Amino acid sequence: MMSATSTLALTHFVTLADTFDKDKVTPGVLGFIVFAVIGGAVWLLMKSMNKHMKKVDFEEQPQGSEAGGTASAAGPEPKTG
Repeated sequence: MMSATSTLALTHFVTLADTFDKDKVTPGVLGFIVFAVIGGAVWLLMKSMNKHMKKVDFEEQPQGSEAGGTASAAGPEPKTG
């Protein structure tokens, strides 16, 4: 036998099911899981990017030494002959 409380809860649930639009598409549990996985992946990628960006050691050279710095940055010239 069902108790009065469960019968009352069941009747409320059935009325909610009747008002549900069967033509309306909802993402459901699978949509939430996919969204959570994508969010977790973005968080991990941002964490990894921050770790790699902290390793970058960039010091800007003054404007005057830019012409002399490009030849040395290209490396040694190849030997001919």
